[in-house]
Amino acid sequence: MAERHGQLRSVVIRSFRRFSERYFPEKNGQSLTSDVEQEAEGSHFGYLDSLPVDIKFLIMTFLSPVDICNLGATCRYWRAMVRDPLLWRYFLLRDMPHWSSIDHLTMPNLDMLDAPLVSEHESLEDREEGEETNRELKSDYMSEYLKGCPSCRQQWLPSRPAYELLTSFLQYLVPSSEPRYAMFGPGMEQLDVSLVRRLMHSPDLLPVSGTPHRQINGIGSGISYLFNNKHRFNILTLYSTNRAEREKARLQQESINNKLFVFGGTDDSGYPVYTPAPQVQMVCQEVDGFIYVANAEPEKGDGASEVSQIRAVLNCVGDSLAKPLLVLSCISREPEEVTGGAKCRTPCVYMARRLGLPQLSNCWMVQDAVAESLSGVLDGIAWLLKSSGVKI
Repeated sequence: MAERHGQLRSVVIRSFRRFSERYFPEKNGQSLTSDVEQEAEGSHFGYLDSLPVDIKFLIMTFLSPVDICNLGATCRYWRAMVRDPLLWRYFLLRDMPHWSSIDHLTMPNLDMLDAPLVSEHESLEDREEGEETNRELKSDYMSEYLKGCPSCRQQWLPSRPAYELLTSFLQYLVPSSEPRYAMFGPGMEQLDVSLVRRLMHSPDLLPVSGTPHRQINGIGSGISYLFNNKHRFNILTLYSTNRAEREKARLQQESINNKLFVFGGTDDSGYPVYTPAPQVQMVCQEVDGFIYVANAEPEKGDGASEVSQIRAVLNCVGDSLAKPLLVLSCISREPEEVTGGAKCRTPCVYMARRLGLPQLSNCWMVQDAVAESLSGVLDGIAWLLKSSGVKI
């Protein structure tokens, strides 16, 4: 990944340099003139324009996305510079691994990053208006970045119509029932720190408010929590095995037979086919949404099986499109300082692709979380409650 960044960085700088030399051709001969002539010729250049291209690029790497857009509004030269697709492709590759959440509205198109780079001989000024429009339709890395970046994604979200605002106000006046969510996934069982236990013993973050009276045969009633000391919600935990089997498999690093699903062979593409067990199907009919706990520790997870199991759960619900899916991309403990390019977790954007979430019709969100500190969990719960119609 570091080698890929370095290669793209060099291509961006070369593209900037060619464009700058053609935009300011008179600057190329400044070294042959006297100091007085240089000062006279450079008087119509801005100070930032006169800097070497490498320095300009370095400055832009320290600017926020909003500052870069403001820089592009100063003149035609900087407008072309900051709209270079290669520049925003570089920013995407650099910053995406550090985003803490992504959802169905802000997920960037990762297939664009697999496309080959433009020719080194093609510079920014070669783009005519029509060609520029076509290129932006095919590889608008700038829009993809601004849509997914947590600091500026809010302005890209669709605004709610006026009637939805009225509906939300009326819903706020009517007391809502306690929403219920089914929680499952390998992150509940494979991590060294149990996320479920931490949730049950963290009254400062999520106080336990008891167990509801509604029972589901073979599952129980789940545990109710209190969000922001006023919003009750219930979580039903679905384990694939009993506690003794989970502990043995975790210590011996072995795979276990998942009792939540029945394996039905493979499809024409070679992917596994699963059918939820009868008690799981009953839960899916009763709950208002799902929490999938993914194991985000490096080199963990079976993408094909996870994709099939998530889709099996969603497909067994009649009106599944109305039920949101929260993915807690979880690791055991807060990551320590790492060096040498070592990864401490799977980035949430790549977790979404691993689980095949962009192909789902449901609304979904991937939130980075830490089991020990419960970091990120409240942000995910807040999104889940909002998606269920709860006024936060």
